[in-house]
Amino acid sequence: MDKTLLHSLYNSHRFKTEGYKIVDLLANHLEGTISGKNEKTINWNSPENELDFWKDFLQNGTKDDFYSEVLKRTTHTHNPKYVGHQVAPPAPITALTAMIGSMLNNGMAVYEMGMAPTGIERTVTDLLAKKIGYHNKSRGILTSGGTLANLTALLSARKAVAEEDVWNNGYTQPLGIMVSEEAHYCIERAAKIMGLGEQGIIKIPVTNGYAMDTSKLEEYYQGALDRGTKVFAIVGSAPSTATGIYDDLEAIGDFAKKKKLWFHVDGAHGGAAIFSKKYSHLLNGIANSDSVVIDGHKMMMMPIITTALIYKDGRHSHTTFTQQADYLLTNVDEEDWYNGGKRTFECTKSMMSLHWYILLKFYGEEVFNQNVTTLFDLAKGFAHLLKTDSDFELAIEPVSNILCFRYLAPNLSLEQLNTLNQSIRQELLEDGEFYLVQTKLKGVHYLRTTLMNPFTTMEHLSMLLKKIKTIGEKHLSTKISQ
Repeated sequence: MDKTLLHSLYNSHRFKTEGYKIVDLLANHLEGTISGKNEKTINWNSPENELDFWKDFLQNGTKDDFYSEVLKRTTHTHNPKYVGHQVAPPAPITALTAMIGSMLNNGMAVYEMGMAPTGIERTVTDLLAKKIGYHNKSRGILTSGGTLANLTALLSARKAVAEEDVWNNGYTQPLGIMVSEEAHYCIERAAKIMGLGEQGIIKIPVTNGYAMDTSKLEEYYQGALDRGTKVFAIVGSAPSTATGIYDDLEAIGDFAKKKKLWFHVDGAHGGAAIFSKKYSHLLNGIANSDSVVIDGHKMMMMPIITTALIYKDGRHSHTTFTQQADYLLTNVDEEDWYNGGKRTFECTKSMMSLHWYILLKFYGEEVFNQNVTTLFDLAKGFAHLLKTDSDFELAIEPVSNILCFRYLAPNLSLEQLNTLNQSIRQELLEDGEFYLVQTKLKGVHYLRTTLMNPFTTMEHLSMLLKKIKTIGEKHLSTKISQ
């Protein structure tokens, strides 16, 4: 068999040539987006048209155009006018660690298939445990995203607290977790994956400030017991996704201790505030938790997808997935923290620890302090701007970098205002200069910004409001003329 094609595929000279070409392309993209020369954040296209384009490109497109077409047809997170989802504009240096990880492709299920990234992961997770306020017996793991990390933490909680061995024997009684009604949907998804069902998700109402109403914990806990549900865990949001509001972790921790529940903190988005000198107080009480999740690809400027799950008692990081796999894993007397396949849902995972380590090594913890503080400060400035403009209404005073607001118009019903703000958002999406999202709070439709880019300024946000006004006035005048 002729292996010319395979030799060509792995040719080092060709890789070098293509690599230089891509680095130049990405460097120009970075300069253009951060500086604002590339005016659009997104070149909106309908799903059907985008699918048609790529089907045709596979047959008829020019190879040299592939990379530029991908850039053209994706959302530019480095653009200061990107104020949408909770995904970071990654630090450029982490694109290089991503390349190293992809090339070496060490799967990390067992130590010898990832020696360097395993040692690096332990170094990073030990540092995070210390920042959280845990002790030297704490341990952590990195995994692919907050959803998987939260599921793993709740599996650990069930194994540690539930009286029966559900992992091996299945359920003998209904089990449940307590969580804010504003918690990220992945918590409910995790509960349902675990087989808890609707009755096993005890949703606690929120206050007018959208934080978990801790005054209702006893009532809802007793209600669950009365229905025959054994509660084993309670989850605090740090913060909730829709509003960016932090739950009272101190009060939740006190309740968990009183009831002997596992206390888990979903800090996927805002757990990085442990590095902020100005805003770390938002996480007061986190040291009393049993486990914490923090995403690297959100407030810590890493590429998707990497999440840290840290356990106060490191033993729990070893017992969650106890099972036999003799061809991979051996039983040892000492703590074999280095065999990741025993400790994660994933039997194979990427060398994601490189992203965390290189930022710490090259820039230190201060870079996380500056990023979190800059973005949280920016949200406060944006809130002040909105409050001084009668054409807008702020949903709630922000405490993080997530801010919800809506455009107002006189003599419109709630339903009409909701429709108007939905239309404004859709037109902004199709226009492409700015990218923001939307949410609904207590029946009210809001425009939602997550200020993820440290190069976004108040000038950019003023331009956004001006554009929203222009679109809103156009819609109103069209309606009047009709």
